[in-house]
Order: sequence, then structure tokens, then C-alpha cells
Amino acid sequence: MVFADIIKSGGPVMWLIVFCSFIALIIILERWFHLHRAQINVGELLNGIFNVLKRENLIEAVSLCEDTPGPVSHVLRAVILRYGQKDRDLKQVAINASLDEIPRLERRMNIIATIAYIAPLLGLLGTVLGMIDAFQVIQAKGAFVNAVGLSEAIWQALLTTAAGLCVSIPCTIAYNYLVSRIQTISTEIDKASSEIIYFFNSHHIKTWDEKNSA
Repeated sequence: MVFADIIKSGGPVMWLIVFCSFIALIIILERWFHLHRAQINVGELLNGIFNVLKRENLIEAVSLCEDTPGPVSHVLRAVILRYGQKDRDLKQVAINASLDEIPRLERRMNIIATIAYIAPLLGLLGTVLGMIDAFQVIQAKGAFVNAVGLSEAIWQALLTTAAGLCVSIPCTIAYNYLVSRIQTISTEIDKASSEIIYFFNSHHIKTWDEKNSA
């Protein structure tokens, strides 16, 4: 059977499962590209920033962060800017910046998790509705029921369960993979924030006010 025939045989619930799979595919691809772009070489970025800061060039350090995509560079940029403004509570600055970036990484992840959860339930619902129709045929025809027709009604009812599982399994795998990527980036944010705060605590870099007064 071709794909269109399978969808048609599954009934209205099958169309709902197909719609959910289409939405999940779009979100998974969008999240994968977003997280792939957010993944950078943090060590290389930090070394470049430290080399610039040792020359007391805060503006160039900020520009380096702005030219680098991803949440890690955004958090580092916030810390550098606030240091240049004489804000010494850099840990809180890093925390606040992280709280802005993490939700962007987790955006629409709840939709993937929801589809992974409800797809088998929708499949079971379609199967139950199909079995109800099959038993109504048995009740109507009694002993004259056609075994071939009955078996066809049953396997058509089971199509939605199979479709629901086929949607749920990839969604679950993709969700866990994306969550692991988000956790990795979150760890990189924490490590990079700690390193740049330690650098500022162990090196005296002139702020913009100090440079202007000099």
C-alpha cells in the first residue's frame, strides 16, 4: 500500500498523528540547527578574550563576543560590559545573563516532549475506535460476518497504534539528544563565566571611567 492509502485507512485520528509528526519534524530541525550554531570552541574564545583584556582593551573584547554566535559569548559580553561599568557583582551578572539565554535554548522543547507523549495515546485511540467499528459489524451481521472483511477492519484499526509509535520513538530520541546538547551548552556557560570572573578578580583591568580620568 502507498502512503496515502495507509493514511486514508487509518481514519481521522491518523491525520492528527501525521499533523503532529509534521510539527515535531519542523521543531526538531529548527532546534538542531539553532543548537548547532550555538556550539562554539569556548576555550579558543576565552583565550582570545583574555589576550585582548591583558592589553586592557575592553571594547575589542566586547566586539569579539559580538562577532561570535551563541549564548556563551552573549553571557561573556554581559560580564565584560558590566565590569567596564564598575559593577563588581559579576557572578550575579553572569547568572542574570544565563537566565536570559537558557530559555532561548529550551524554546519549543516542551512541544516535542508533548508530541512524543501523546502520539501513542492518539494511536491507541484510533485503534479503539477502529475496533468499535469492527465489533459493530460483527453485531450487525452475526454469523454471516466475513472473516476477511473482519480481519481487514482489525488491521486497519491497528494502523494508528503503529503510526503513533513510529512518531513517538523518534521524537523521544530527538528530545533526549537535544536536551543533552542544551545541558552541554549550559555547562559551558557556567565554566566560561567562572573563568572570566576569576580573570577579572586576579587582574586589574582599567574600566572606562578610569581610562577617561587618566
